[in-house]
Amino acid sequence: MQYFLYIMVAALTIFFIFEIRRSLRRSKKTVELIDKYWLNKQSPQLIDEMFDFAVKDRRLSKIVAKYNADRDDFAMLYDKLMLWADFRKYNRFIPITSFFYAGALEYLLSHKDDDAKSLTEKMLNYFHI
Repeated sequence: MQYFLYIMVAALTIFFIFEIRRSLRRSKKTVELIDKYWLNKQSPQLIDEMFDFAVKDRRLSKIVAKYNADRDDFAMLYDKLMLWADFRKYNRFIPITSFFYAGALEYLLSHKDDDAKSLTEKMLNYFHI
């Protein structure tokens, strides 16, 4: 019984370390993209980098596959978010940050036909801005 508890604690510790690492990698990437493209927000490379990250991430890739999303979907949603949320609050920039969180990305892709204002309001509420 004691060995089982040791194994369980070790497994939970390893899981925690991997999730923290993933979270830090995501945060680093969002801040990097915000800093890199702040003066050139309409750069096509931005959409490419966001889409590539989403496809490589284990959680986000499932959502992208579920909705058969492509770069054009990301570009369309990015443009919709830019209409109402073209501002930065600390290390948050809604048009970029929204694509890196599973809940936000799922909402965006499932409601991609909604109007820009409602999508932006939902993302602002999601990130408590």
